[in-house]
Amino acid sequence: MGLIVPVALLVIWHLVAKRGAFSPSQLPPPGDVLEALGELLRRGDLWTHLQTSVSRVFAGYLAGAAVALVLGSLIGLSATVRRLFAPTVAALRTVPSLAWVPLLLLWFGIGETPKVTLVAIGAFFPIYTTTASALSHVDAQLLEVGRAYGRRGAALVTTVMLPAAAPALVNGLRLGLANAWLFLVAAELIASSKGLGFMLIDSQNTGRTDIMLLAIGLLAGLGKLTDSLFGIFEARLVRKRS
Repeated sequence: MGLIVPVALLVIWHLVAKRGAFSPSQLPPPGDVLEALGELLRRGDLWTHLQTSVSRVFAGYLAGAAVALVLGSLIGLSATVRRLFAPTVAALRTVPSLAWVPLLLLWFGIGETPKVTLVAIGAFFPIYTTTASALSHVDAQLLEVGRAYGRRGAALVTTVMLPAAAPALVNGLRLGLANAWLFLVAAELIASSKGLGFMLIDSQNTGRTDIMLLAIGLLAGLGKLTDSLFGIFEARLVRKRS
């Protein structure tokens, strides 16, 4: 059933484009976008852009998730650390993605580092928030049972708290991956010559609306694919716990 809406949107898009509600430069029909896809495949450009964007998301996501899990765990487990760091992190969370671009350019230049760092920032906040919240709200009765069985310190965390918080942690990792894709386009505004974000901006500058729509479709498709893979992992985790 999930295919009904996309197919309906394609039909509406085709009808609107063919009836001249918009000029071809504003809204090319789906067939033109498919032709643009074939053109990029023949030239070999598409795989270069896809590989570049996926590698940036993968590297940035892993870095952001690692930092978020560590800091989120510390804040979730320690009231002192929470009072010390949580207000500052909450303030930084409200900074728009594009606001980081000039600072990252100043610090790291125009190479891969600022792009990956911006993706990492995007992945960090959902994972951090979910981790801190999940660990700080573990059922008190579970903690009492764990202590009754002699669990203290690290043993209590690994055998009681982490298993109890696991579904929320996985959901946070899933949200962080989605946010990493959202930050990718902003990251590829930083003096890029490759990537789906670059395709999007370059097609705007060259008036290739067909390639622009193709880039949007590819970003949506890749984001959905990775989210679905995480969803399968999350469902298996839930089944194991039930």
